Amino acid sequence: MTNEQFQRIGETARPKVTIVVDGEGITAYEGDTLLTALLTSGRAVRSSEFGDGPRAGFCLMGACQDCWVALEGGGRVRACTTFVSEGLSVLRAGPAR
Repeated sequence: MTNEQFQRIGETARPKVTIVVDGEGITAYEGDTLLTALLTSGRAVRSSEFGDGPRAGFCLMGACQDCWVALEGGGRVRACTTFVSEGLSVLRAGPAR
């Protein structure tokens, strides 16, 4: 049994890339957004600050503030509009990892 919130059912012929999330390497596909990579690997973007569990993003189009993640080298990006690239390293906020 898997924990993924989403399961990939197509587009598996694209080249794979490795990204680092909270110090752990995960595999994603070229062309995936960071949000897609997180959700298909069984990870939440963050925990709700109101105590109602893990968050998976809200608007999914870059208009809200729900999927911000920190870049390992500094700065932050929206997971829903950031495309993965080999070696991308991010840190999620909160304990829902």
